[in-house]
Amino acid sequence: MSFDIDGDEDIKEFHLDAIADADPYPYWYDDADEPDSNPTLVRTESCDLCVVGGGYNGLWTAIIAKERDPSRDVVLIDAHEVGSQASGRNGGFMESSLTHGVANGQERFPQELPLLEELGLKNLNDIEAAIQRYNIDCDYERTGVIDIATTFHAPSYLDELRDDYTQLRALGQKVELLDQQAMRAQVNSPTYLGGLWRKDRAALVDPARLAWGLKAAAMSLGVRIYEDTKATSIEKDGVGVLVTTPLGRIRAGRVALATNAFKPLLKRIGHYIAPVYDYCMVTEPLTKAQLAEIGWEKRQGLSDISNQFHYYRLTEDNRILWGGYDVIYFWGGKMNSEFESRPETWAKLSKHFFDTFPQLEGVKFTHTWGGVIDTCSRFSVFWGKAWQGRVAYSVGYTGLGVASTRFGAEVMLDLLDGKRSKATETEFVKSKPIPFPPEPFRFIGIQATRYSLDREDKTGKRNLWLRGLDRFGLGFDS
Repeated sequence: MSFDIDGDEDIKEFHLDAIADADPYPYWYDDADEPDSNPTLVRTESCDLCVVGGGYNGLWTAIIAKERDPSRDVVLIDAHEVGSQASGRNGGFMESSLTHGVANGQERFPQELPLLEELGLKNLNDIEAAIQRYNIDCDYERTGVIDIATTFHAPSYLDELRDDYTQLRALGQKVELLDQQAMRAQVNSPTYLGGLWRKDRAALVDPARLAWGLKAAAMSLGVRIYEDTKATSIEKDGVGVLVTTPLGRIRAGRVALATNAFKPLLKRIGHYIAPVYDYCMVTEPLTKAQLAEIGWEKRQGLSDISNQFHYYRLTEDNRILWGGYDVIYFWGGKMNSEFESRPETWAKLSKHFFDTFPQLEGVKFTHTWGGVIDTCSRFSVFWGKAWQGRVAYSVGYTGLGVASTRFGAEVMLDLLDGKRSKATETEFVKSKPIPFPPEPFRFIGIQATRYSLDREDKTGKRNLWLRGLDRFGLGFDS
């Protein structure tokens, strides 16, 4: 028996059975190492730097600020618990790209792409060094990532894979182009047509344990962290900034805003970002026999190359994390914890999983969850300053912030400190994306784009809507 769920007419009973007993809860949080919560701010405090947001972006900002100047007094606040949002519930893909892929970077910053790729690799190396320096146990594996062309794509996507290979080789990167046989020798799926293995530009981590480890590192450097402390407003305060919370206040010389998709404290930021929900799920641990069926001995991260793409990987205990495809924007940019559960997406992802790995039929999913990410029209981070340089922000990571948030933090501190660097002199840092239109045009535009990208995945052709976006510099090549 087949079912029509959310436009997919071929979902079968065993696809639904596989998700029937899954916990709607992030797999990464099932860990005995979760730290105790920090107190809520209940008084007025003063500091040199107040960091608003306890995800990767905010944590790296606090850590690097103290590394640069140990005497700097730093306070970090988060509305919930550190790592409780996107930083603790993503797929754990740590990509060196700062521009959401080389194709997107080439389209928008062609003259700066070699430098941006160099800075991205240095950033990834610096993260690896910090993980070692602070003894962060986060299952870090620098296995690289394979971009995969499959039978679900238009045939022209194989040509795009070859083009990416040529460009990455020209940039001096360690990449290997895999034909169908070589790809299936790495990971065995009847849907695979070829792959591009980017060998030294990506790593895998347990994202929650990375966030918790960064929290411990920040505290070891003297950063004061307050949780369940939402910043409700900021205002000028003499030569500094006053940050107001429900039960306290912070008088800071400088403020770094690392609020991701959440309602920005500076109204101007809201014109540039849109909150969208991404979803993923995790299987039960695979048996040795099941692992033998698919290979995957080198444990690379995997991602297909469609516009609406899947990302997947092995966890430390040999589960498969499987996510992506559906990216959902709700009218008016609404955000609600109820949106983190979307059964129709679980059903669709389950079907796609077993289409890719039919030899794993019978495997069950144990966890399903979603989370909100911030996207912008250029699909990569951007920065800004306000109030004569007292406030800086970095937002818009579009789901690729596990590594690039550290770079974003460095640049944000450079802007606050008035420091010139290779990064701050680039158009990548100086420029901003085109703002999104107001509702209802924002919602209509995002839905039209999703529909059109899905059509391109099936036909290989960009329709009139996508070609129009390309002309305005709003096109996306993932």
